[in-house]
Amino acid sequence: MVWKKTVTGSALRGTIAAICGLAFLLFGYDQGVLGAVIGLPSFRDEFDNPDSILEGIIASFYDLGCFFGAIVAFLTADRWGRKGSITWGSWIMVVGTILQTSSTEKIQMTISRVLTGIGNGINTVNVPIWQAESFKSQNRGAMLVIQSALIALGHPLSTFMGLASQQADPSSFAWRWPIAFQGFFLIIILIGLPFLPESPRWLMQHDRVEEATVVFAALEGKHATVNDPKIVRERDMVMASVQRERELGEATWSEVFTEGPNRNISRVLLGAGPYMFNQWSGINSLAYFLPITFERNIGLSTQLSLIISGVLGIQYFLVSWLPYFFIERAGRRKVMILSAAGCSFCMVMIVIMLEVNTLASQWVFVAFCFLFFDIFSWGILPVSWMYASEIMPLRTRNKGVAIGVGSHWLSNFAIVFFTPDAIKNLGPKLYIIWAVFNAAFVPITYFFYPETARRSLEDMDEVFLNERFGITKCRKPGPRKLETDSDSELEKTYDGKDGMNVAHQEVDFKN
Repeated sequence: MVWKKTVTGSALRGTIAAICGLAFLLFGYDQGVLGAVIGLPSFRDEFDNPDSILEGIIASFYDLGCFFGAIVAFLTADRWGRKGSITWGSWIMVVGTILQTSSTEKIQMTISRVLTGIGNGINTVNVPIWQAESFKSQNRGAMLVIQSALIALGHPLSTFMGLASQQADPSSFAWRWPIAFQGFFLIIILIGLPFLPESPRWLMQHDRVEEATVVFAALEGKHATVNDPKIVRERDMVMASVQRERELGEATWSEVFTEGPNRNISRVLLGAGPYMFNQWSGINSLAYFLPITFERNIGLSTQLSLIISGVLGIQYFLVSWLPYFFIERAGRRKVMILSAAGCSFCMVMIVIMLEVNTLASQWVFVAFCFLFFDIFSWGILPVSWMYASEIMPLRTRNKGVAIGVGSHWLSNFAIVFFTPDAIKNLGPKLYIIWAVFNAAFVPITYFFYPETARRSLEDMDEVFLNERFGITKCRKPGPRKLETDSDSELEKTYDGKDGMNVAHQEVDFKN
């Protein structure tokens, strides 16, 4: 269906950004909502007081659904389009939300969690791609920081929703309403999508050049026309890029898992690493079950646990914006190393406070939970969502990132599945495991991870060609660069005068 231009310029870009933001907010809300209601008496009565194993199953099967959704997205996104895929993903989430809200049996709740996860997995793959392909690339790191912050906002929102509806206990409305509230975001997304354009790059890939040119002009502003030199240049640049990709052909899976001169398998493993760091830091061992963590570890009441969890979530959201101001200047490596070291220290202090087990130490335990979330959001969180796409070659980028996303969701599934039982049986020893993992991330990052900040794909190709035995010498951000009108730093521009591809020119500032 051809898009009919309704809004243009900043209004159009802002609307696309708002819909994408709602999708990421919903991602965070979905992750936290079960933890906000699973401890309510009405929920436990409805499902016959589930034990820790069943709690883990109900919670973690959502992540298993997200994994399958991500696979579906990579297999179908080219056919459905970015906007079309998000529409399908949102409708699947609507069905999953209805089934969750109406659940009266454990099996229905578990299956509906999987279904909701499939829809969310489709969306979390396509939303950032649609957003990136609809805007000029100005600051890769900062854009991912904003998305990460919106995920963080979803957690306190779900917690406070659970706290407010708790007043209805013992009625089942107390837990059904927070789950049903997901539909509010989905309705806005589904109403807004028909009024927004498909990704112009996807349109180009499917030879819908005229439609893509109209979208380019609409994104530029109401005074722009399809014949403006700037729009023509942008259209020709993307057209040349698409043609180059067609000539290269799609990379095979065997190529992805072969080292070769481009060091493909090394890049795949390095790209999957930060996704794994995200999960094995222990963040979702806390985030999914924060209220019951406070209840079962230090004996707080359900209501006080929800209040503290909500306040922690708000702080988490507010401080997660801070990397916007320093992640490009400091670089990925430095913030990852400092973040991992800080998270390890917090986990050690959490263990000590739980072992001391006095009234004062219990509140110090709460304080270090706050600090852990803050430090995590300053480094591990934003870097984990950007690094894979920054080091993969253009030819194998989609498949390499797909492997990274898959490792993220499978790790999430495993951690969330085992956490309730681990809290019950391991106690403080659980947090020793997370402390050790975080400490291990520090030397791994220092020795093996090259710096990607302010470096183009061509720069990273050169970095990997010159390394030996996987030990990196590229440990500082690249030189500051002038911004251009390029559609992407990772692609080459197109000279519309003679039809030749020319290298993307980068000019260093003098120090």
